Amino acid sequence: MFKHKALIATILIIFPISFASAETIEVDIYKFEFRPQEVTINSGDTIVWVNKEKRQYHNVWFEQLGDEEPDYLFPGDKYEKTFADSGTFPYRCGPHPEMTATVIVKE
Repeated sequence: MFKHKALIATILIIFPISFASAETIEVDIYKFEFRPQEVTINSGDTIVWVNKEKRQYHNVWFEQLGDEEPDYLFPGDKYEKTFADSGTFPYRCGPHPEMTATVIVKE
């Protein structure tokens, strides 16, 4: 039994396993704003945008990444994106270009 524990301990030292789990963060779309406008997350985390307007449609467009403009989010609709790569990712609302925000992804 002792040999098994020593082997497991050695493996964990050589090949550390991260027990941190990915998180899901919500960004509200309300009163023509992304709230919060800047979100810092870890690689592997997911952001869920929720349109909390009463009548207005929006979208979440990572235009600088070369993404095509996505479908509109009507009140109550959600959009989610998981971020695998670290970096700074600005985005905007396609129909309302003055609505801008940023996702910062740490390694």
